[in-house]
Amino acid sequence: MAEPEDIQGIPAPEGETQIIDTDYEIGQDNLEGQLGPFGFDVHNPVFLVSALTIVAFVFYALALPEQASAVFGAMRPWLTSTFDWFFLSAADIFVIFCLALIVSPYGAVRLGGTDAEPDYTYIGWFAMLFAAGMGIGLMFFGVLEPVYHMAISQPLGTPSPFDADGNLIPANVERAKEMGLAATIYHWGLHPWAIYAVVALALALFSYNKGLPLTIRSAFYPIFGEKIWGWTGHVIDILAVFATLFGLATSLGFGAQQANAGLNHVFGVPINTTVQIVLITIITGIALFSVLRGLDGGVKLLSEINMGIAALLLVFVLLAGPTLAIFTDFGKGLLAYAKDIIPLSNPVGRTDDVYRDGWTAFYWAWWISWSPFVGMFIARVSRGRTVREFIICVLLIPSLVCVLWMAVFGGVAIDQVISDPAGSLVKANVIDSYNPPLSLFAMLEGLPLSSITSVIAIVLVIVFFVTSSDSGSLVIDTITAGGKVDAPVPQRVFWATFEGAVAIVLLVGGGLSALQAMVISTGLPFTLVLLVMCWAIFKGLRSEPR
Repeated sequence: MAEPEDIQGIPAPEGETQIIDTDYEIGQDNLEGQLGPFGFDVHNPVFLVSALTIVAFVFYALALPEQASAVFGAMRPWLTSTFDWFFLSAADIFVIFCLALIVSPYGAVRLGGTDAEPDYTYIGWFAMLFAAGMGIGLMFFGVLEPVYHMAISQPLGTPSPFDADGNLIPANVERAKEMGLAATIYHWGLHPWAIYAVVALALALFSYNKGLPLTIRSAFYPIFGEKIWGWTGHVIDILAVFATLFGLATSLGFGAQQANAGLNHVFGVPINTTVQIVLITIITGIALFSVLRGLDGGVKLLSEINMGIAALLLVFVLLAGPTLAIFTDFGKGLLAYAKDIIPLSNPVGRTDDVYRDGWTAFYWAWWISWSPFVGMFIARVSRGRTVREFIICVLLIPSLVCVLWMAVFGGVAIDQVISDPAGSLVKANVIDSYNPPLSLFAMLEGLPLSSITSVIAIVLVIVFFVTSSDSGSLVIDTITAGGKVDAPVPQRVFWATFEGAVAIVLLVGGGLSALQAMVISTGLPFTLVLLVMCWAIFKGLRSEPR
């Protein structure tokens, strides 16, 4: 085997990890103990610029809510319709890049060096990965999206199974069911997990193998060299903070609305912004407690509990619903996804604007805005894995689990709609009257023990909410502390608090439109960051023994 080359073209000792030689020391630019009585240890200027900008944004949304609502309302449709081609093209590149690494010789590189051992078992690793990666999204969209795509958005010109009077058209039913699942699988399969895998791999490689701080800027050393410790790196990390915070705030907003809908459905709690603000406040408080317990005592424990409850709910829905039909439709949906993945991912020359702009472009921006958070979190728990093992586990296996979740929950909901269109609560709340937060509970109402399973679903939403908030605050704190992973606890408390505050002001200042507008506006520039990151990963892997 040829000698590996380091990122600057100098031969590296064969069989040894090539550590990057830099004079930079983690935390050297930090303001330690200089920000009042809280004992903060934060990077200057990343923390100050990020925190002050977010504080200013919060005050703007609260001081001028009507103006903020108008701005946010106009921002989302303009961004998605203008840059849909860019989001779709970038996501395709990330998938191709990850699949290429799996089959390339670079797949044998071990994160942390040739002698590194994994820090966590597969069970613990998967549990943290799922709870942080897509928890609230699976709960919110698991029923909504397959039904909606089957009946309304009609991706790739799929005919609706209903006529103008709401009657079923037998010739269209099977194709509509297949495309409803295929269009959903496209949004929750390879593409989002490829986005996460790119960021996680970059962070793990340059931190564990190259000896650089665990922060986004480190991945760009092969391209910018020592400039990453200056304003070039500051801008990258600040963009990562904004993307992460607004991506999390969007998820917290979805979670609050769904928890509110569930509480209304089961206990009659009114649905309004006040209740959702109270929910965000309470759950942020629970997240603060988890933050204080740290990664193993808080995030890991909650993640494993949540995975167990989610698995039980999944099995119950599978067995209580039309089990054989679910597996049949699952297979048909996968085949339709495999057949239509190229036209679904095609960025140009399409006419399905509702699906492409309203769903896909928003999803890719959302996943990209989550990528610093999920990527860094995955990197922190993935030392000791080979690149091939890492990508297969982060890309392929989670995709299959997400697909199974959507096929079970969405498949049961579709069966309820098709078998009893007049009496289906799912049809009434998704097709006839668009009420996304209630869709899951409408599906559970059609199964036995609905009062119990609805309460379990509410608990799942809340715990997913908590794990996203506390693990997100750990990640943002690491970025704004210059790569320190053991920064003072008050900093994590600060960021966990502000995640909740941003979610609240976005709900007050425009609801879902505001949440989605901000996630797209921060995801857009960060997409460029991820594209450059792919080239940096390639250059970094060239210098590694395998």
